[in-house]
Amino acid sequence: MPKLANSTESTRLWAALPDNLATLLRPEIPSLATQILTEIQRRIPEYARPLDQHYVHAIRRGIEEALTRFVDRIAEPSTPLRRCAEVHRALGKAEMREGRSLDSLQAAYRIGARLAWRRVAGIGERIRLAPRTTLLLGEAIFAHIDELTALAVEGYAAAQARAAGTLARRRRRLLELLVSEPQPPQRTIEEAAVTAQWRVPRRVTVAALEQYDETRAGTGTPLSRWNALVDLECVEPHVLLPSDHGEPDEIEWETELAGWRVVVGSPVALDQAGKSLRWCRRMMGLIRSGVWPDQHINRCHEDLSSLLLLQDEHLIRELARQRLAPLSGLRPKQRTRLAATLLSWLQTRGGAPEIAQRLRVHPQTVRYRLRQLDELFGEALHDPESRFDMEIVLRASNMLSGDTEDWLAD
Repeated sequence: MPKLANSTESTRLWAALPDNLATLLRPEIPSLATQILTEIQRRIPEYARPLDQHYVHAIRRGIEEALTRFVDRIAEPSTPLRRCAEVHRALGKAEMREGRSLDSLQAAYRIGARLAWRRVAGIGERIRLAPRTTLLLGEAIFAHIDELTALAVEGYAAAQARAAGTLARRRRRLLELLVSEPQPPQRTIEEAAVTAQWRVPRRVTVAALEQYDETRAGTGTPLSRWNALVDLECVEPHVLLPSDHGEPDEIEWETELAGWRVVVGSPVALDQAGKSLRWCRRMMGLIRSGVWPDQHINRCHEDLSSLLLLQDEHLIRELARQRLAPLSGLRPKQRTRLAATLLSWLQTRGGAPEIAQRLRVHPQTVRYRLRQLDELFGEALHDPESRFDMEIVLRASNMLSGDTEDWLAD
C-alpha cells in the first residue's frame, strides 16, 4: 500500500511509492553498483585510466551509498541522508583536489541514473508494476541523483573556497598527465588544460631538475614568462614548457633555476613529453654518479649516442665479457694499453703513425701492440659485427670507468 504523503516536498515522491518495492530492489544493489562502476570506467576517459585504488573504492562506496539510501527512502521517506551527503560531498572535494573539473563526475552521476532507471523499469515490467508507479519511480531516481549531484558540487565548491593555490595544483596535475607514459587520451588532456588555464601547444620542452644549493633557489614559479608547468615538490622535480615559439636561452635557464642542476631535453611533440623526460632523468642519474660531466644547465640532445650507449650498464658489461675475452688473461696495465690501442685503431682504422699521435707513444710501440692484438683476436678484427661491438664496449668503458679492468671480471 502507498504510504501517506509527508508534509515536506522533498519526501513527496517517496511517500507515494509502495514500501514493498524496497524489499524487491534491495537485492539488486550489489550487481547494479558493479554495473554502474564498470560503465563509468568504460565511458568516461578520466576514469578509464588507472586510478588510485583508494579513489576507486571511494567511487564504489558513493555508488553503493546512493543506491542504498534510495531504497531506504522508499521504505521510510524520512530516512536521513547525513551519511550519504558526507560521502558525496567528499567525492566533490576529491575531484577538486585532483585538479579536475566536475564534468566527469556529473557525467558519472548521469550514467548511474540511466542504469538504475533501466534496472528498475525492467523489474517493474516483470512484476507488472502500475504505469503510474513506474513513472514515479523514474522521477524519484532522477530527483535522488539531482540531490547527490548538488552535494558533490557543494563539496567541490567548499574545497575550492578553502584551498590556496588551486591553479598551481591543477597545473601540477596537468603536468603529471603530460609526462605520464602512456599519455592519457587527448580529450582528457584538453579538459585538464582548460581547468588549469593552460593553452595546449604542439611541441614542448621538458627538463629534469635536482637542487644542489637551497640558498640560491628562488621562491616564485620559475619560467613563468614561458607559461611553464613546474613541479619542484615531487621526488624527481621537473618542468615542461611550450616550445612552439622558441625556448629560454642558457642565461635564462641559469637565472630562473638558480641553485638547480638542470637537464634539458630537445623540443618534442606533446605526446612524446614522457619519453623526453625519461631520457633527461637518465642523464641526470649519470651526472649524479659522476659518469657525465655536470654543466649545471645540461643539454640532453647534445650527445644522444653516448646516452643511448649507457642506457644499460649490465648489457654493456655482458658484451664486454664476450667481445673482449682475449684480454682477460693479461695483466691490468697491459690490458689497459692494448684496449686503448684497439679503440684508437677501431675509431680511425689508420696506420701506426696516426694511432701513435693519438696515444702519444712511438709508432713502433703501436706496431708491436697491433701485432699482439692480431694474435689475441685473430679473425674477429676483420669481422664488421665484432669490430662494432668492440668499439661500443670500449667507448662505454672509457665513460663509465676509464679502463677495462673491472669489465672482464666474473
